[in-house]
Amino acid sequence: MAALSFRYAHELLGLEDHSELEIEPPARGQGRETREAYAEAIAQVLRRCREHLRGNGPVIFVANDKYGLYPEIMARSGFVLEERITRQVNRRAGRRGTGFHEDVLIMRPSRGNRGIRDLGNQESGNQGRGSRKPDSLIPDFPDSPDPHFETLSGIEVRRLYTPADTGLDYERDLGFPGQYPFTRGIYPTMYRGRLWTMRQYAGYATAEESNRRYKYLLEQGQTGLSVAFDLPTQIGHDSDHPLAEGEVGRVGVAISSLEDMERLFDGIPLDRVSTSMTINATAPILLAMVIAVARKQGVDPKALRGTVQNDILKEYVARGTYIFPPGPSLRLTTDLLAYCARHLPRWNPISISGYHIREAGATAVQELAFTLANAIAYVQAAVARGLDVDDFAPRLSFFFAAQSDLLEEVAKFRAARRLWARIMRERFGAEDPRSWTLRFHAQTAGAALTAQQPENNIVRVAIQALAAVLGGAQSLHCNAMDEALALPSETSARIALRTQQIIAHESGVTNTVDPLGGSYFVEALTNEIEARVVAYLERIEGMGGALKAIEAGFVQREIQESAYRYQRQVEDGGRIVVGVNKYVIPEKRRPELLRVDPAVRERQIERLRALRERRDNGRVRRLLDDLEEVARSDGNLMPPILACVEAYATLGEICEVLRGVFGEHKRG
Repeated sequence: MAALSFRYAHELLGLEDHSELEIEPPARGQGRETREAYAEAIAQVLRRCREHLRGNGPVIFVANDKYGLYPEIMARSGFVLEERITRQVNRRAGRRGTGFHEDVLIMRPSRGNRGIRDLGNQESGNQGRGSRKPDSLIPDFPDSPDPHFETLSGIEVRRLYTPADTGLDYERDLGFPGQYPFTRGIYPTMYRGRLWTMRQYAGYATAEESNRRYKYLLEQGQTGLSVAFDLPTQIGHDSDHPLAEGEVGRVGVAISSLEDMERLFDGIPLDRVSTSMTINATAPILLAMVIAVARKQGVDPKALRGTVQNDILKEYVARGTYIFPPGPSLRLTTDLLAYCARHLPRWNPISISGYHIREAGATAVQELAFTLANAIAYVQAAVARGLDVDDFAPRLSFFFAAQSDLLEEVAKFRAARRLWARIMRERFGAEDPRSWTLRFHAQTAGAALTAQQPENNIVRVAIQALAAVLGGAQSLHCNAMDEALALPSETSARIALRTQQIIAHESGVTNTVDPLGGSYFVEALTNEIEARVVAYLERIEGMGGALKAIEAGFVQREIQESAYRYQRQVEDGGRIVVGVNKYVIPEKRRPELLRVDPAVRERQIERLRALRERRDNGRVRRLLDDLEEVARSDGNLMPPILACVEAYATLGEICEVLRGVFGEHKRG
C-alpha cells in the first residue's frame, strides 16, 4: 500500500503550494490499534485544514486506501465526502511495481462542524471510547489484491458505506411510499395491497397458436397478457409481402388484419385481462384492432386496461423497427396519446422504454438518462399539441430492464421515480400527484442470457426479477432459460412464471415496502445514479433535446461505446460470465426448443387472399383515401385508422398510405 498523502494550498497551513505530507501506513498484519492511530494521525492533519478553512470550501484529499479507513477518517476529522475519483498512477522512479490506484477525494466540513460521529452524540475528533466505529466493525483481514470494485455500469463501489455517504434529507429525498418524490414506491402499501402484474411476453406463429399459449399461461396463474409481434407486423408489412418471407411468425405472432386479432383474443375477455403490446411504428393500427375486437366482444373501450409501447424515439437508437422519419412518427405517437386521453381512460398510451436501450449495450445510468430524455420529448410534443399535462401524464408508463447487478438495479429504479416526480412537478408544472408517479414494467435482461449452460439462466433471471421487485415494479416479465437459443418452450415459460410466483409468495420481500430503503450503500448509489443522469439530461438539453441528440448520433455513440467496453471486459476476462469465460464445460445436449412451422406463412397468405375477396373493397378504398387526406392535414390519425381497421383494411395497406405521405426513414 502506498503512503497516504495530502495536497493543499499554502494559505491553509503556511506550507509551500502543493506541498506533500506523507504518513507511512501500517504494514499488513498489524493490529487494529495501529490502524486507528494511523487514521487519527491523518485526521489531525485534516482538522488543521478545517481550522484554517474559510466558509464551506472544499479540501482535496489524495490517497490510496486498501484498508477501508475513509469512513473512520471522516468521522474523526468532521468532513463529509462530496466526490471520489479513482485514477491509475504510475510508480515513481526507483520504486517497484507498475503503478497503483489513487483516489482524489473532494470533501467539505460536515453540517454543524460535526462528522459521522454525530450519530453517537460525540464531538468530531473525539476518539469515542466505547463507541462502535465503522472500521471496528470490519474484521482485520486484508482486502482483495485488486481493490477496485465497480457496478455493472462502471460506478466505483467502496468497501464500506456510512450515513456520511448518503447526505439525505428524509422528507425531501425519500418521503413515504405513495408520497412525493415517490423514491420508496408509488403506492402506500405496495405489494402488501396488491402484487405486481405477472406478464409473460409471448406470441409466435399464427394467432391461434399464440392464443393457446396465452390461455395456458393464464391457467398457470399469469395475471396479464404481453403480446410479441413478428418482424413484418412491427415494420408495417402484411405476411404476403416479399420482404416478409422467412420472418412470418418467427419472433412473435403474425397480425395482418382485424381477422388475425379476433383469433388472437378468441375466448379472452378484454375487459377482465390487461394486455400489453410491444409495438411501436404500427402501434396506432394494432391498438385500433384491439378496440375493434373489444367492440365485437361487447366491451366498452373505456373499460380496456393495458399498454401499448408506442415509444418510437428509442427505435432510432436501439431496436431499429421504425418506418417513417422521426417527425411524422412523433406525430403518430402524440395522436395516440391524445386519443387515449379522451376515449381510453384506463389504457396506458405509451411505455417509454429503456429496456431496448439497455439491451443495445447502455449502462444503467444511460438507460435511465436516455429514457427520461425521450419522455421529456413526448411530454413537450403533447403539450405543444394543446393537451393539458394532467390530462395525459397520469397514464404515461415506463419499461426498464432488470439486469444482474441487483443493488445497482434497485437504486436505478428508486432514482427513476425521484427524478420523474421532480421533472413533472418542477419542469412541467403538473399538479395532479398521479402525474408525478413513474409506473414501470420490468423485464429481465435478454442480453444476460447465455446459450452456454442455459440452465444457469434460471438463476440469472431469479436475481434480476428480485431486483425488479425490490425496486418496486408494477409489472414484470421473466425471460425463459432457453431464449438465447429460441422462443420459449412451454416448460421454460412455466419455470419463468413460477420464478415470479416464488418471489411473490415465498421470499418474504413483499411483506414490507422498500425493504432496502435506508441501506447506506443503496441510498448512496441512488444519489450517484441520479446525479449522473441529471448530467446527461443537461447535456442532451444543451443539444436541443432528445430528438436533436438522436439526429446528431450522440445517443447512439454513447451506447455503442458502452457496449464495446463491456464486451472487451468479457473477452479479456475482467468481467466473469459463468459458463462463458469461466467455469466452462463441454456440452453435448441442447434443451428441447420451440420450432416455428415454416408453413405458417403459406397459411397466412391464403387467409389474406380469402379476406380480400370477402370484404367490401370499394369501402376499404374510400376509407384509405380518407386516411391519406387526414395524414396530409394536422388532424388526429387514430379515428380514420380505426375506421380502416373495422372495414378489414390490412396493416400493410394502411402503412402504404402513410408511407406515401410521410416517406420512409433510412439509416445513414
